[in-house]
Amino acid sequence: MSTDSIPSNPLIDKLPPHLLQFVKPQNYENYTPINQAVWRYVMRKNIQTLQKVAHHSYLKGLKQTGISVDTIPSMYGMNRILKEIGWAAVAVDGFIPPNAFMEFQAYNILVIASDIRQLENIEYTPAPDIIHEAAGHAPIIANPDYAEYLRRFGKIGSKAISSKKDYEMYEAVRLLSILKESKDQDEALIKKTEEKIIALQNEKSEPSEMALLRNLHWWTVEYGLIGTVDDPKIYGAGLLSSIGESEWCMTDKVKKLPYSPEAAFQDFDITKPQPQLFVTPDFAYLSQVLEEFANTMALRKGGHRGLAKLIESENLGTIELSTGLQISGIFTRMLKNEDNEVIYFETTGPTALSYREKEVTGHGINSHPNGFRSPLGKLKGINLAIENMSPRDLKAYHFYDGEYIEFEFESGITIAGLNITGIRNIKGELILIQFSECTIKYNDEILFKPEYGTFDLAVGKEIIAAFSGPADDYSFDLVTHEPTEDAKPPNHTDREKELHELYRSVSNIRNGANTKFSLEAVFEVLEKNYPTEWLLALEIYELVVNRDAPFARRIRDRLATISQQKPQIQHLINSGLSIADIEEKELLEG
Repeated sequence: MSTDSIPSNPLIDKLPPHLLQFVKPQNYENYTPINQAVWRYVMRKNIQTLQKVAHHSYLKGLKQTGISVDTIPSMYGMNRILKEIGWAAVAVDGFIPPNAFMEFQAYNILVIASDIRQLENIEYTPAPDIIHEAAGHAPIIANPDYAEYLRRFGKIGSKAISSKKDYEMYEAVRLLSILKESKDQDEALIKKTEEKIIALQNEKSEPSEMALLRNLHWWTVEYGLIGTVDDPKIYGAGLLSSIGESEWCMTDKVKKLPYSPEAAFQDFDITKPQPQLFVTPDFAYLSQVLEEFANTMALRKGGHRGLAKLIESENLGTIELSTGLQISGIFTRMLKNEDNEVIYFETTGPTALSYREKEVTGHGINSHPNGFRSPLGKLKGINLAIENMSPRDLKAYHFYDGEYIEFEFESGITIAGLNITGIRNIKGELILIQFSECTIKYNDEILFKPEYGTFDLAVGKEIIAAFSGPADDYSFDLVTHEPTEDAKPPNHTDREKELHELYRSVSNIRNGANTKFSLEAVFEVLEKNYPTEWLLALEIYELVVNRDAPFARRIRDRLATISQQKPQIQHLINSGLSIADIEEKELLEG
């Protein structure tokens, strides 16, 4: 596979640039034989465990999505098969911003971190990797009800408003994931980053929409159980891809709770096994809870609370007015009346105006490079918003092109200036009125002066929606992501290269291909040069257990010694031996 190519799929071809920036080639040739062995161990272990505890969609979905137990999946192969169920998959550059992650799902695209965990982290890694993404997420997508939930979550989640704290947390978690999977680990920096994450977690603050949605995502997509509290099955990818937690979570040590909207307020710690899990009766109920939560979001409620969330986030967001006019920028200020209705707002820096997610001609960031401001509400005296005014009303207030007019809102904000022109929506309602020589006052404050230039009045009596990001993706340059690393193959030491060759030889023997070393030769090198290398010893044991009993006993003795030297991996060794023995028994009985 070419290192500069990305698997095509009609869904991928539709992605906007701000999402495409996170997509990278899989670089399949960079996977080492050890990487392949790690994948194979985890998958074989998972299959044995998950046959009993996973939702029936999982094992069925493994076959439907073309994921092999023996080899790391190719994005090309996955995309050919995923296309048949209306989905696609792309490799991405590690952790990506939460809104972008959600938006990929809205496009029916599964994002897969193509890196794979190191052997030292074989049980669990906080970094997204291909075991978690491909073996955890992809199989369940084959279930239509779950796939629809994931898509709807993406549509709603991509609009959720984040806080400053959320952005800081994202940067810290992304850094930690990079550091922990680095070959040359900086322990001091890892500790410092972990302390920062803990400090952010311990900060007492009102959770943002994104924080609450991230909780719902965690307790469903990542760590969800399905069925009944007394007899649950696993469908969450974090559990499906963790060879330790998939077993532990089914014990009485983990509390099982009925899933509900309250799960949004249950925080989690990504560095530890979860002390409680939530059980949904079926996948359809997930969508029901999601819709209940969405009804509380600024996306659907708008108003002063929605605008306040955007101001607090200090990031690019959008408000939509009752006329359908959408203003996208970084919001900095609002004024309210005694009923908490927004009567005025401001943005700073590049701002764009849109209608139905399409930029209004002549009102992109080049027209509004230094921000945008406008009063909102009804006009004083006739209790009408401009959008609701009839032609007679407009005539009465001298809303004619080329006319100098003065008028006052119920809020007390006054506007005086030369009416240049107006823009209407498809219903014929005015959505924008342009003035020159304009002065806007509120009490003793001048909000706009003629020397500021042309003034554009955003027509609308109220804010009906507020959400993260721009209304039109193409209004702003959102391609700002800096890749964590280039696509060059890693440099391996001579010792690492020798070990890779040993792993490759065993793999070739298993697959009936030509090999450089015999199993006996590989094991002799292991005993001499790599006395604690347990995974390759297991791979050899699997191949000889049914044909060379003395050799198999010799390997078991070697593994017993390693278990004594490294008791923390004894359970991994025992699991590997158990799987090989079970497969051997099934082979003999079959």
